[in-house]
Amino acid sequence: MGKRLVSLYSTLMMSVFFCVAPMRLSSAEQPTEQIKGAIERISQVLQEVVAAQGANKDEAVEKIRGILLPRFDFTEMAKRSLGNRWKEIEGREDEFVAAFAAFVEGSYMSTLESYRGEKILYLREEVKQNLAQVDTEVVHGSENLAVDYRLHLIEGQWKVYDVVIDNISLTSNFRSQFSRILAGASIDELLNKLRAKAAGRPV
Repeated sequence: MGKRLVSLYSTLMMSVFFCVAPMRLSSAEQPTEQIKGAIERISQVLQEVVAAQGANKDEAVEKIRGILLPRFDFTEMAKRSLGNRWKEIEGREDEFVAAFAAFVEGSYMSTLESYRGEKILYLREEVKQNLAQVDTEVVHGSENLAVDYRLHLIEGQWKVYDVVIDNISLTSNFRSQFSRILAGASIDELLNKLRAKAAGRPV
């Protein structure tokens, strides 16, 4: 995998989990404001990790997990990532969502060490009823990466269901990966791969 692709993927995973603040929505809290507030708080946690040379990494991981993970609609993300194969897991949806969420979380947590205080530019926001998109750019070294957040409003909270970076959708990318795996494997084998990835085991 090329250096730029590794950098892009790490930035994507870092950006994904920055995107929603852990608070109830009020009339003044628009998606961009929530994103910006979350980035500022999580950046502070990660700066503390850098300053401590990783000594408090475990504590930081728990802080980030407790604040951000409940803000994602992992069911919708998993459903979009599995595509038309979703109907094949009827009765096992919760099992798949749990494995998928652990896989995404593990992918993100492994990028903590790559944090270098990237700057984020807020470009535009579009809200249509219960759907929203916030377009940003991440200044990553000499490159500006376009990162667009797609959210929907659930019980008064904006939750992320997809992220698009340089026109690449996270859920579409997962769907392509899962389709390739399922072309020659079962749902159970895909679940085992997701769990192994989440645990940091070779697949």
